[in-house]
Amino acid sequence: MTKIIEIYTERLFLRQWREEDWPDFASLNADPVVMEYYPDVLSTEESNHMAQKITSCITERGWGLWAVELMNDQSFIGFVGLHEPTYALPVTPCVEVGWRLAKKYWGKGYATEAASASLETGFDRLGLSEIYSFASVANKSSEAVMKRLNMVNTGRNFEHPIIPENNPLREHVLYKIDRARWLANHL
Repeated sequence: MTKIIEIYTERLFLRQWREEDWPDFASLNADPVVMEYYPDVLSTEESNHMAQKITSCITERGWGLWAVELMNDQSFIGFVGLHEPTYALPVTPCVEVGWRLAKKYWGKGYATEAASASLETGFDRLGLSEIYSFASVANKSSEAVMKRLNMVNTGRNFEHPIIPENNPLREHVLYKIDRARWLANHL
């Protein structure tokens, strides 16, 4: 059986999903503000399906897009973690670091804190040589997190294959950090 990696930071616990996370996850996926840079909000059924897939990936590999809870009150706030995209990207195969948090938890540094811990896990525990991140060019908040993580814009914007053509969200920025850059800033 694969050992599931759990990560503790100063304020957060990144862990395997629990079914009791699903209603809060469905609420954040139904929030048009949270989903502004995605083609659409998700129904409860779509959100539960996504949670099931994420949980299965973590069960199989031991890592993935972890459920994030606050250490002080055990509130589920969203997900942050590592993922292997299954669709074709300019850098496929690759591992990405990604996040989605409920709106009330924005602006507190949680995405950066959890993503930084995810990068550390990717490089130190999983032995990855590079990790990518991407977002719609309009999503300046996610791009700001990428910059705070010391990731570098590759200058290779791309059309996201699962977003419909002619959708203004289709063009994505592509950021990257390699192990050497990570280590240079964390020793």
